[in-house]
Amino acid sequence: MKKITFSLLFFLLVFTKLESQTWNLIWSDEFTNTTIDMSNWSFETGTGVGGWGNNELEYYTNRPENATISNGKLLIIARKEPFSGSNYTSARMKTQGKKSWTYGKIEAKIKFPNGNGIWPAFWMLGDNITQVGWPQCGEIDIMEHVNSDPQIHGTIHWYNNSYAYYGGDTTANLSQYHVYGIEWDQNGIAWFLDGNKYWEANISNNINGTNEFHAPFFILLNMAVGGNWPGNPDPGTNFPDTLFVDYVRVYQKSTIAVNSSAKQDAVITLFPDPATENITLNMDNTAEGEHEIKVFDVMGKLCFQRSIFSSGAEAINLPIPLDKFNPGVFFITIRNKQGIVCRRFVKT
Repeated sequence: MKKITFSLLFFLLVFTKLESQTWNLIWSDEFTNTTIDMSNWSFETGTGVGGWGNNELEYYTNRPENATISNGKLLIIARKEPFSGSNYTSARMKTQGKKSWTYGKIEAKIKFPNGNGIWPAFWMLGDNITQVGWPQCGEIDIMEHVNSDPQIHGTIHWYNNSYAYYGGDTTANLSQYHVYGIEWDQNGIAWFLDGNKYWEANISNNINGTNEFHAPFFILLNMAVGGNWPGNPDPGTNFPDTLFVDYVRVYQKSTIAVNSSAKQDAVITLFPDPATENITLNMDNTAEGEHEIKVFDVMGKLCFQRSIFSSGAEAINLPIPLDKFNPGVFFITIRNKQGIVCRRFVKT
């Protein structure tokens, strides 16, 4: 009985949250193409100024030998090889000038190598870096890792009359994929490992000069070799060494509030419920126009989205495949010119 009561309370809390605010996926790269999507990414090449400001040893290239897609994963590969005066090569990719965001949930599923002198990172820089420079543009390190330590680092860097930084760390099993992310809004930035928060920073009202973090930022993925933080590779460092990225996703919050004053003439049913492989959304007496249909899990993650146009005369019967859904409770929202309605269903 205690378990049932707890589950019901959890459902009510989550359902209330979903109706008030949720995360919507607004951009992602799932790396399902055979080549890197250059509408999303560009490459920084060379050795930068002072080894990218950190005395790094690699030469970043745009070659497939250093960045490629294989089996639905992005591979960033560090190699020990002579190249344009450097002894190592790797890749540094960014969305600058193509994609940038102010606030959101930004995450990536990553597996990275470990070895002395290896420094992978998933991070962000302010769009205005070319105008104001660093650190005035602000920097958000979603994930950094050095050498063979189990620590994962999350840090912000900014300018507050002088250079300032603030960060924390947690530990992870380096042999496995993990989801590294932040949740960032006007009040703060929180760091997550596999959905578990381990650090947060207050940026509300530009506290401590954190005005940089209320402006657009772009994403970077790279793997440095050597540098001030990790030091140099040693004979035990394996090359080539590969950073694997399963996906990069950006979500932003939107309000989902049931409009109780809106007339909802449509009869909406879900069958079967609970469902196993598929569930069908039935809508009779639908309003004329577009119907935006979304399915969310209990954490607010968008799992399915479809838009359907109706003349208003016919019923809508939309099968929703559940083969990629984990068992649990889900919520479906239907938005049209009459307002929004929300239904829940269970995948067994």
